[in-house]
Amino acid sequence: MSLISIRGVEHYYEWITADNSAQPSGKPVMVFMHGWAGSARYWESTARAIADDFDCLLYDMRGFGRSPLPKEPPESSYELETYARDLAALLESLNLSRVFLNAHSTGASIATLFLNLYPEKVEKAILTCSGIFEYDEKSFTTFHKFGGYVVKFRPSWLASIPFADRLFMARFLRRSLPTEVSLAFLKDFLMADEQAAIGTMVTAVSKRAAEEMPQEFARLSVPTLLVAGEFDQIIPAIMGEQAASLSKKVEFVIIPNTAHFPMLEDAATYLQRIRDFLPAAA
Repeated sequence: MSLISIRGVEHYYEWITADNSAQPSGKPVMVFMHGWAGSARYWESTARAIADDFDCLLYDMRGFGRSPLPKEPPESSYELETYARDLAALLESLNLSRVFLNAHSTGASIATLFLNLYPEKVEKAILTCSGIFEYDEKSFTTFHKFGGYVVKFRPSWLASIPFADRLFMARFLRRSLPTEVSLAFLKDFLMADEQAAIGTMVTAVSKRAAEEMPQEFARLSVPTLLVAGEFDQIIPAIMGEQAASLSKKVEFVIIPNTAHFPMLEDAATYLQRIRDFLPAAA
């Protein structure tokens, strides 16, 4: 287990390489960012599949997975920009000047900000299940209230209930995942820091985000592939298509018969799409 202090928080990170070395081999580096209440664990299979071409860096963002917050967090803000600056600090600490980036869901929103803050640090980017949305005060308030209840009521014994993992993941998927994979998702959700989970939920789904994210997509100067799941209920494909239309630097593809985790639901198609986008990395 590797930990590195980034802006006052111990961050978990790991390298996945073709020779299973704990250090990069000198190949181009692909950095993976997970989504809300998740961890780098769900990116492992994708990283292993491309390890012949990339040294893959996986890490857990502050307050999630294996990067717990200290009792007195140095940052009280859970703005997405905070997480974007965490990534910049991580790359600097690991002496990585330029990378490829693959980010999912809320992580993709963070990555979009990162691409505009530090365009010189990224060769190409992949945003998986991302998009723009319109602000609706009533629905947003209801979402935050319900989401807060869900986060506050997370008994640890939930993971031991048969089929709880499948019920938990049902809304996110078009195709079911192996039990060990869906159970890992549930465990990540149960261990997420309460403040970080609620804070990022409120900032990612907010009036400010609804107003600013279209501008961020329009500003993109880094070649970017935006991948959507055809039946994604969390971030519908139409939202991704609308975001991609704002910049000539963004290509848009839909993975048929998948939902919010196309890289796991149809790994073969997902991998082919990103390989088509990254021919120079072969």
